[in-house]
Amino acid sequence: MKIRDLFETWQLKKVTIKAGFANWEWQPGDADKDAAWCMYIELITRVTTVPLSPLDGDEVSALNSVYQLFPLTREILKTHGRSSVNFSRIAVIILNEVIRPFTAHWHPRANTLGGPGANTAFREDLKNLQIDLNNYCGMLAEIAGVESFGEKT
Repeated sequence: MKIRDLFETWQLKKVTIKAGFANWEWQPGDADKDAAWCMYIELITRVTTVPLSPLDGDEVSALNSVYQLFPLTREILKTHGRSSVNFSRIAVIILNEVIRPFTAHWHPRANTLGGPGANTAFREDLKNLQIDLNNYCGMLAEIAGVESFGEKT
């Protein structure tokens, strides 16, 4: 399977993958599988993939939880090292093209969270992000060779 096919299978279509990279064969090794498992656990236990009902939660805390995916991913990449290069390729794309646009948009507006208009817009953007991150979770579960706790959306 090619990396492009992996992203298409998990409906991560808004991700831009460079032509040469898209055609690389996807063959995860044990380090990739271990790294995917670590990232999978981080994602499924956060607001990044769990619905935030309108009456529950706190937008600033949710934004911080999403932001924490950056240092967590970096730590996973450092821990598993160059042996997890296949996982690294995917994780960096997700960070830069899926998560970063969300955090870049909301970090400067974090002080507006708490107002009804901002909260509604934030929660709507979070729902849209959760769709992609749930699909990413499915991809990670497949890579790790475990049953996904979520559904492909």
